[in-house]
Amino acid sequence: MTHAKFILPLVLAGVLSMPLSPVLAAADTGAPTTSQPAEAARARALLDRAVRHMMSAGDRALSAFSRAGEFTDGDLYVYALDTRGVLLASGGASYSFIGRDMLDYRDPDGKPLFAEILDGALKHGGGSIEYRWLNLQRGTVERKIAYYQAVGSRILAVGYYAPRATPEQAMSVLWRAVDELKRNAPAAAFAAFNDINGSFVRDDTYVFVVGITDRRMHAHGAMPRLIGRNVAELRDVDGKQIIDQMLNIVSTADAGGLDYKWRNPVTGEIEKKHTFVRRVGDYMVGVGYYEP
Repeated sequence: MTHAKFILPLVLAGVLSMPLSPVLAAADTGAPTTSQPAEAARARALLDRAVRHMMSAGDRALSAFSRAGEFTDGDLYVYALDTRGVLLASGGASYSFIGRDMLDYRDPDGKPLFAEILDGALKHGGGSIEYRWLNLQRGTVERKIAYYQAVGSRILAVGYYAPRATPEQAMSVLWRAVDELKRNAPAAAFAAFNDINGSFVRDDTYVFVVGITDRRMHAHGAMPRLIGRNVAELRDVDGKQIIDQMLNIVSTADAGGLDYKWRNPVTGEIEKKHTFVRRVGDYMVGVGYYEP
């Protein structure tokens, strides 16, 4: 990456003459999901404003990016890097890293996010990246999507939190859980599903397993107090017998889905939820996603 500081300004000379939105669109590697269109639009708009300000004010813009005000929008803020990977400005949680070389920094999943941002800026002039970052408002590490764009030898970025799983992500976790239960002893699979630091519990996505015959909860990645209980009579806030209906689905069709209302473990709010369920032997496996 050390060669970037010599090559980047030349590569971007033509790119920066393009309108802002096409630059991002051409390089997008992590488009917003349908569940976060408003947040994505806000992030893009803030980045566009920051890029225009950087173009007109040069490095004088960096101090403005590090202050609350014009270049913050709720939990959105601008951060800036140079082509060596040094953080030059931040209006958010990364403020304490200003002046530090961030190239070797990795998120909780081991992703070298700043190095990937610089690489994307070198190759495309702008783009997007998904990583995990601390949400100070909730005190939890959550999925975040950031848009970034190069302005000369500076790279500006704005990210938004996207803790809600998409239907595709929920279905992917369900298939992994089904495979886990098929390949391993039930007790081992249940332990994996219940591990809050494991791969089956992420943001608002988790796995639960109910016995089809005994109707007991054998695993639940978000509410361990339900484990071991007969949950056939479990109802949502509207009185819907959700487990009973799910068990009926897998008893007749092996797989399906159900809409109901349930507490989101990330927001703490009662929200609309759709859960996919599938039968694996004597068990029903479920994974759902919340609708905004």
